[in-house]
Amino acid sequence: MNSRTLVTMAAILLAGAGCARKPASDTAAENERKLEEMMTGVTLVGHSTSTTREGISGEERYAIDKVSKLTGDVWLLQARIKYGSIDLAVPIPVAIKWAGDTPVITMTDVSIPRVGTYTARVLLYRGQYAGTWSAKDHGGELFGKIVRGR
Repeated sequence: MNSRTLVTMAAILLAGAGCARKPASDTAAENERKLEEMMTGVTLVGHSTSTTREGISGEERYAIDKVSKLTGDVWLLQARIKYGSIDLAVPIPVAIKWAGDTPVITMTDVSIPRVGTYTARVLLYRGQYAGTWSAKDHGGELFGKIVRGR
């Protein structure tokens, strides 16, 4: 094969690959549907670290009853927070940014009543989550599994 034939074959393969793609809007809609399915009726079960202490926390659980899109990249997490003596259902507005097919929960200085104000970036993928969090004077990392049910 000469170089001209190789270039022609490469062009045909690249053009064919471009034609096989789904339209961006179909992909976005499919990603959003998968996010709703993945994050409805689940509990995030995992651990965290803190900049104010050594080591990893004991097990932490964050129940998510439902996630629904509001507008643009703003979504509403219907969460149940159990922290010490606090046990409350709370709607938390978050931005969901997309890294390809991977949703990233994005919160910047979001006030959660009776709990505090937090900033977080949490990646969700294939039944797992991982990310960073911070409050007024400390922060850390968090990670774990997304478990169906309570």
